[in-house]
Amino acid sequence: MSPYHEQQGVIAPERILVVEDDKGIRALVTATLESRGMAYLAAATGREAIAEASRAGPDVILLDPGLPDMDGTDIIRTVRQWSMVPIIVLSARSEDDDKVAALDAGADDYLTKPFSVDELLARLRAALRRGRYERGNLGRDIDFFENGPLRIDFSAGSARVNGQEIHLAPTEYRLLCLLARNAGKVLTHTTILQAVWGSSLPQNLPSLRVFMATLRKKLEAAAPQCNCIHTHVGVGYRMTRLGEPES
Repeated sequence: MSPYHEQQGVIAPERILVVEDDKGIRALVTATLESRGMAYLAAATGREAIAEASRAGPDVILLDPGLPDMDGTDIIRTVRQWSMVPIIVLSARSEDDDKVAALDAGADDYLTKPFSVDELLARLRAALRRGRYERGNLGRDIDFFENGPLRIDFSAGSARVNGQEIHLAPTEYRLLCLLARNAGKVLTHTTILQAVWGSSLPQNLPSLRVFMATLRKKLEAAAPQCNCIHTHVGVGYRMTRLGEPES
């Protein structure tokens, strides 16, 4: 078991577990992390990944699901038995079914190869912010959520944009709260339907699309810059932090 690699002279408070069996891609990713002063640990198999995730407690896992010994969804489900560490899947599989399977298993994000270094870093920063937010609020009830001009008062059941309350249907408000509590994370259609409708039956999908469209219109009507809900076609939706580039 090797220690995390750190840039010389830099103390990196957050650590990344890179799970990738392709030596070239693993070298590219780890070099990118090192150049940003991030500590990292690398694993080439699923068994190594699970062992290191358990032993080292990384802040984010970058996971290639096509490993020689285990399928990525099995790794994700195993890690999720004890940890909610953000998991970003880095995969050559571009089919929607593969993305949905990984996200439904518990992954937070999905990046298709080949990807740019800038896109990888943007996704990584979002995952680290989400992890910091969750650790900072562990064990506490969160009353408010703020994202640019948007402010949600969970205890009062209200949402405001630039201080003005926006009137939402109950389903629109539940969707908004679900996305806000998972800001930065891609939520699949199945996850959203189960959380809001209590059932993932496919016949509810048209209703989800309609309510999501009206929710967006109300937010953007209140403030054009309040365009924080993004569609992942064939997969689901994500709320991004305003002021960040969409990835």
